[in-house]
This record gives sequence, structure tokens and C-alpha cells, in this order.
Amino acid sequence: MEKYRISSKTLAVLPISKNRTKVYENDDIIIVDQNVQKIIEENCSYYGSSYNLRKEYTEKLIGVTHKSPIIIEDASNIIFFPTSSPRLRECGWISLNNLESNKQVGDFSQITFFNNLKVNLNVSNRIISNQILRSTRLESIARKRQLELTKNLSKNL
Repeated sequence: MEKYRISSKTLAVLPISKNRTKVYENDDIIIVDQNVQKIIEENCSYYGSSYNLRKEYTEKLIGVTHKSPIIIEDASNIIFFPTSSPRLRECGWISLNNLESNKQVGDFSQITFFNNLKVNLNVSNRIISNQILRSTRLESIARKRQLELTKNLSKNL
């Protein structure tokens, strides 16, 4: 597959090699002939914004400038966070919305999704826990902002 559309059923987007990516979905694993960062950037664009604008929005809301979680799609609240710097080839992206738990297993961080799929990441669990915290904060503040906008719109009608 050459392109992939991220949706609410996407669990993780992880690199296999420089230009191949493994995408985990609720009931499927898809190999995409494209690098992880390109998939993230194209999906931000598909859903109405650029990757850079999504990063800027995160910075404005929660002050995070490095390894920023992003809201890929607003209406369904699809939020992903990077496992390392997105500039690095080994960086993958994890769906906050589908994540159930995480724990340290040896040298790996093991992520468990709601469908009971377990994925081991070659990164410390402290980093993953911090990314989850940032993503949850982004989700909370973005939701509050949407509620305020909705209230203001209904007042003006």
C-alpha cells in the first residue's frame, strides 16, 4: 500500500525501515510503502491542516515544543504522540485514543491497546508515560476550548 488514511481505528504507526511503515489497526496490520513522518504529514493535510500548524497549535495550548503530540483530526478527536523526535527515523506515533496501558518490560516500553494488542517499543516507559501525560493535557485543553467556542456561538445566535 502506498498511502494510508489514519482513522479512529488506527492504533500505531511504526517504522520498519526508511521508507516502509507498519500500521496497527483494531483488527489488522498494514504495511505502507512510505515513511512514518510522511504518513503523519499527509494525514494532517487530509484532515484540513498542515503538520506544522498542528504542532504550533499544541505549543500554544500546552507549551510543548519538542516531541509534540498532535490532534490529527478535530471532529473525532484523533490524537497521536511521537515515541521520539519526529526527525529521527526510528520515531513512531501512537494513538492516545486507543491506548489502554503501558509498562516497562525489560529494556522496552510495552503498550497495550483496548483490543488487547501489545506492542513493545524500544524506548523507556518514562518517556512514553510523559508523552501520554502531554497528550492527555492537550486533549483536555482542546476539549475545553471547543466547549467555550460552542457556548459563545450559541449565545450569539
